[in-house]
Amino acid sequence: MTAPRAQVPVTVRTFAQRFSATRRGARLLAAHQLIAWGIPRGSSGFEAAALVVAELATNAVVHGLVPGRDFALLLRYDDGTGVVQIEVSDTHDRQPARVVPERDDEHGRGLLLVDALADRWGVRERQGPGKTVWAQVTAPRQRDDPTTHGTGALMERSG
Repeated sequence: MTAPRAQVPVTVRTFAQRFSATRRGARLLAAHQLIAWGIPRGSSGFEAAALVVAELATNAVVHGLVPGRDFALLLRYDDGTGVVQIEVSDTHDRQPARVVPERDDEHGRGLLLVDALADRWGVRERQGPGKTVWAQVTAPRQRDDPTTHGTGALMERSG
């Protein structure tokens, strides 16, 4: 008979916030939350997640808002996989569409950026009016610093 294996606990962290027509606020709060979860500012995962939040929030404000309604941002971070799940929900039924902008166009690049930065992304219906656009970005945390004696302080990884 073999001894039972201990299961490794998995922590999934969640942050949710509703916004009026402020896309900048969504990016700033998301950046703050990513740092609080130990994702180092300036790392490729941090920058990709923050930019994806900014682009999806901008799309929600510019294309997805119905007057008098707001949009919602939900972030989840899975410690086990190092993946940030980003969800932006708005109240408009129109589905986002990738376009190929002309060279001089000032708009139309948001979903191209999301496509380039996210590991995966998509759209799903939500309860109530509207839709949720989601994306997954790999963003590893910093490792715990053994010199802090369990305080939870973090240090940068070398290498």
